[in-house]
Amino acid sequence: MATLVSPSLLAADFINLQRDIDMINRSEADWLHLDVMDGVFVPNISFGFPVIEAVAKTCKKPLDVHLMITKPERYIERTAKAGAMMMNVHYEACTHLDRTLHEIHEAGMKAGVTLNPSTPVCMLEDVIRDVDMVLLMSVNPGFGGQKFIENTINKVKRLRELINATGSKALIEVDGGVQAETAPRLVEAGVDILVSGSYIFKSDKPEEVIRELKKL
Repeated sequence: MATLVSPSLLAADFINLQRDIDMINRSEADWLHLDVMDGVFVPNISFGFPVIEAVAKTCKKPLDVHLMITKPERYIERTAKAGAMMMNVHYEACTHLDRTLHEIHEAGMKAGVTLNPSTPVCMLEDVIRDVDMVLLMSVNPGFGGQKFIENTINKVKRLRELINATGSKALIEVDGGVQAETAPRLVEAGVDILVSGSYIFKSDKPEEVIRELKKL
Protein backbone atom coordinates (compact mmCIF):
# COMPACT_ATOMS: atom_id res chain seq x y z
CA MET A 1 0.00 0.00 0.00
CA ALA A 2 1.24 3.49 -0.85
CA THR A 3 1.97 5.80 2.06
CA LEU A 4 -0.98 8.02 2.97
CA VAL A 5 -0.42 11.63 4.04
CA SER A 6 -2.71 13.48 6.46
CA PRO A 7 -1.57 17.11 6.90
CA SER A 8 -2.37 18.52 10.34
CA LEU A 9 -4.69 21.53 10.27
CA LEU A 10 -3.25 22.76 13.57
CA ALA A 11 -0.20 24.08 11.68
CA ALA A 12 -2.28 25.95 9.08
CA ASP A 13 -2.65 29.73 8.95
CA PHE A 14 -6.03 30.30 10.60
CA ILE A 15 -6.25 33.85 9.21
CA ASN A 16 -5.97 32.34 5.72
CA LEU A 17 -7.63 28.98 6.36
CA GLN A 18 -9.49 28.86 3.03
CA ARG A 19 -6.21 29.40 1.18
CA ASP A 20 -4.57 26.51 3.06
CA ILE A 21 -7.56 24.21 2.48
CA ASP A 22 -7.48 25.08 -1.23
CA MET A 23 -3.83 23.97 -1.18
CA ILE A 24 -4.81 20.68 0.49
CA ASN A 25 -7.54 20.15 -2.11
CA ARG A 26 -5.05 20.68 -4.96
CA SER A 27 -2.39 18.51 -3.35
CA GLU A 28 -1.92 14.75 -3.28
CA ALA A 29 -2.83 14.66 0.44
CA ASP A 30 -5.11 11.73 1.24
CA TRP A 31 -6.81 13.03 4.40
CA LEU A 32 -6.86 16.17 6.54
CA HIS A 33 -5.96 15.66 10.21
CA LEU A 34 -7.89 17.77 12.74
CA ASP A 35 -6.65 17.93 16.35
CA VAL A 36 -9.37 18.85 18.84
CA MET A 37 -7.90 19.76 22.26
CA ASP A 38 -9.85 20.62 25.42
CA GLY A 39 -7.17 22.02 27.76
CA VAL A 40 -7.97 19.19 30.22
CA PHE A 41 -6.77 15.95 28.63
CA VAL A 42 -3.91 17.88 27.00
CA PRO A 43 -2.38 21.22 28.14
CA ASN A 44 -3.69 23.23 25.21
CA ILE A 45 -6.95 24.29 23.55
CA SER A 46 -7.24 24.19 19.77
CA PHE A 47 -10.61 24.32 18.01
CA GLY A 48 -13.99 22.60 18.10
CA PHE A 49 -17.05 21.79 16.04
CA PRO A 50 -17.60 25.20 14.38
CA VAL A 51 -14.18 24.85 12.71
CA ILE A 52 -14.71 21.16 11.81
CA GLU A 53 -18.10 21.94 10.27
CA ALA A 54 -16.72 24.88 8.28
CA VAL A 55 -13.75 22.85 7.03
CA ALA A 56 -16.03 19.93 6.05
CA LYS A 57 -17.97 22.22 3.71
CA THR A 58 -14.92 23.24 1.71
CA CYS A 59 -12.34 20.44 2.09
CA LYS A 60 -12.51 17.70 -0.56
CA LYS A 61 -10.35 15.29 1.45
CA PRO A 62 -11.73 12.90 4.11
CA LEU A 63 -11.52 14.36 7.63
CA ASP A 64 -9.30 12.48 10.09
CA VAL A 65 -10.60 13.87 13.41
CA HIS A 66 -8.37 13.28 16.45
CA LEU A 67 -10.13 14.05 19.74
CA MET A 68 -7.55 14.85 22.43
CA ILE A 69 -10.30 15.33 25.00
CA THR A 70 -11.81 13.72 28.08
CA LYS A 71 -14.93 11.59 27.58
CA PRO A 72 -14.86 11.70 23.76
CA GLU A 73 -17.84 9.31 23.65
CA ARG A 74 -20.08 12.31 24.43
CA TYR A 75 -19.36 13.69 20.95
CA ILE A 76 -19.74 10.66 18.67
CA GLU A 77 -22.99 11.78 17.04
CA ARG A 78 -21.82 15.36 16.69
CA THR A 79 -18.50 14.30 15.15
CA ALA A 80 -20.34 12.15 12.61
CA LYS A 81 -22.77 14.97 11.83
CA ALA A 82 -19.86 17.40 11.39
CA GLY A 83 -18.59 15.26 8.50
CA ALA A 84 -15.75 13.17 9.96
CA MET A 85 -14.58 10.08 8.10
CA MET A 86 -12.45 8.87 11.03
CA MET A 87 -13.13 9.53 14.71
CA ASN A 88 -9.98 8.92 16.68
CA VAL A 89 -10.11 8.68 20.49
CA HIS A 90 -7.34 8.25 23.06
CA TYR A 91 -7.00 4.92 24.83
CA GLU A 92 -6.15 6.92 27.96
CA ALA A 93 -9.39 8.96 27.78
CA CYS A 94 -11.87 6.07 27.32
CA THR A 95 -13.05 4.07 30.31
CA HIS A 96 -15.14 1.79 28.08
CA LEU A 97 -13.10 1.68 24.88
CA ASP A 98 -14.81 -1.36 23.34
CA ARG A 99 -18.23 0.29 23.67
CA THR A 100 -16.93 3.58 22.26
CA LEU A 101 -15.44 1.85 19.19
CA HIS A 102 -18.74 0.11 18.43
CA GLU A 103 -20.68 3.36 18.86
CA ILE A 104 -18.31 5.14 16.44
CA HIS A 105 -18.96 2.43 13.85
CA GLU A 106 -22.71 2.58 14.46
CA ALA A 107 -22.55 6.33 13.76
CA GLY A 108 -21.11 5.55 10.32
CA MET A 109 -17.47 6.49 10.88
CA LYS A 110 -14.21 4.59 10.94
CA ALA A 111 -12.83 4.11 14.46
CA GLY A 112 -9.30 5.07 15.45
CA VAL A 113 -7.46 4.75 18.76
CA THR A 114 -4.51 6.88 19.79
CA LEU A 115 -1.75 5.84 22.20
CA ASN A 116 0.33 8.39 24.09
CA PRO A 117 4.12 7.84 24.06
CA SER A 118 4.08 6.07 27.45
CA THR A 119 1.20 3.67 26.63
CA PRO A 120 2.39 0.26 25.32
CA VAL A 121 0.78 -1.26 22.24
CA CYS A 122 -0.13 -4.44 24.19
CA MET A 123 -2.99 -2.44 25.77
CA LEU A 124 -4.86 -2.82 22.46
CA GLU A 125 -4.68 -6.63 22.28
CA ASP A 126 -8.35 -7.12 23.13
CA VAL A 127 -9.78 -4.50 20.75
CA ILE A 128 -7.33 -4.45 17.84
CA ARG A 129 -9.71 -6.36 15.52
CA ASP A 130 -12.38 -3.68 16.01
CA VAL A 131 -10.04 -0.77 15.23
CA ASP A 132 -9.65 0.72 11.74
CA MET A 133 -6.54 2.70 12.65
CA VAL A 134 -4.08 3.12 15.50
CA LEU A 135 -2.36 6.48 15.90
CA LEU A 136 0.94 6.41 17.76
CA MET A 137 1.91 9.78 19.20
CA SER A 138 5.60 10.35 18.55
CA VAL A 139 5.57 13.45 20.77
CA ASN A 140 3.62 14.13 23.97
CA PRO A 141 0.25 15.50 22.78
CA GLY A 142 -0.76 19.11 23.17
CA PHE A 143 1.65 21.18 21.11
CA GLY A 144 3.02 21.19 17.56
CA GLY A 145 6.67 21.41 16.61
CA GLN A 146 8.06 19.04 19.28
CA LYS A 147 11.08 16.75 18.96
CA PHE A 148 10.41 13.21 17.70
CA ILE A 149 10.56 10.48 20.38
CA GLU A 150 12.95 7.81 19.08
CA ASN A 151 11.22 4.88 20.80
CA THR A 152 8.34 5.36 18.34
CA ILE A 153 10.22 3.37 15.68
CA ASN A 154 10.31 0.25 17.89
CA LYS A 155 6.71 0.87 18.94
CA VAL A 156 5.59 0.87 15.29
CA LYS A 157 7.32 -2.48 14.78
CA ARG A 158 5.60 -3.96 17.85
CA LEU A 159 2.23 -2.67 16.68
CA ARG A 160 2.80 -4.14 13.21
CA GLU A 161 3.54 -7.52 14.84
CA LEU A 162 0.32 -7.31 16.89
CA ILE A 163 -1.77 -6.43 13.82
CA ASN A 164 -0.25 -9.28 11.79
CA ALA A 165 -0.64 -11.80 14.63
CA THR A 166 -4.32 -11.01 15.18
CA GLY A 167 -5.40 -10.64 11.56
CA SER A 168 -6.49 -7.05 12.27
CA LYS A 169 -6.98 -4.72 9.30
CA ALA A 170 -5.92 -1.67 11.34
CA LEU A 171 -3.75 0.95 9.67
CA ILE A 172 -0.86 2.54 11.55
CA GLU A 173 -0.65 6.33 11.74
CA VAL A 174 2.06 8.42 13.42
CA ASP A 175 1.85 12.05 14.49
CA GLY A 176 4.61 14.26 15.89
CA GLY A 177 7.94 15.36 14.48
CA VAL A 178 7.27 13.80 11.06
CA GLN A 179 9.70 15.38 8.59
CA ALA A 180 12.39 14.51 6.01
CA GLU A 181 14.62 12.57 8.42
CA THR A 182 11.97 10.65 10.44
CA ALA A 183 9.35 9.91 7.76
CA PRO A 184 11.37 7.34 5.74
CA ARG A 185 12.31 5.47 8.93
CA LEU A 186 8.68 5.37 10.06
CA VAL A 187 7.49 3.99 6.72
CA GLU A 188 10.27 1.38 6.78
CA ALA A 189 9.13 0.34 10.28
CA GLY A 190 5.58 -0.23 9.04
CA VAL A 191 3.65 3.06 9.16
CA ASP A 192 0.74 3.47 6.70
CA ILE A 193 -0.24 7.11 7.35
CA LEU A 194 2.01 10.08 8.10
CA VAL A 195 0.54 13.08 9.94
CA SER A 196 2.65 16.17 9.44
CA GLY A 197 1.94 19.76 10.43
CA SER A 198 4.69 22.35 10.52
CA TYR A 199 6.85 20.44 8.03
CA ILE A 200 4.10 20.79 5.40
CA PHE A 201 2.38 24.09 6.20
CA LYS A 202 5.53 26.09 7.01
CA SER A 203 7.21 24.95 3.79
CA ASP A 204 7.60 27.31 0.81
CA LYS A 205 6.31 24.47 -1.40
CA PRO A 206 3.81 22.48 0.71
CA GLU A 207 2.34 20.55 -2.23
CA GLU A 208 5.82 19.35 -3.14
CA VAL A 209 6.48 18.25 0.45
CA ILE A 210 3.24 16.23 0.43
CA ARG A 211 4.24 14.64 -2.88
CA GLU A 212 7.66 13.65 -1.50
CA LEU A 213 6.09 12.09 1.63
CA LYS A 214 3.73 10.05 -0.53
CA LYS A 215 6.66 8.58 -2.47
CA LEU A 216 8.07 6.92 0.67
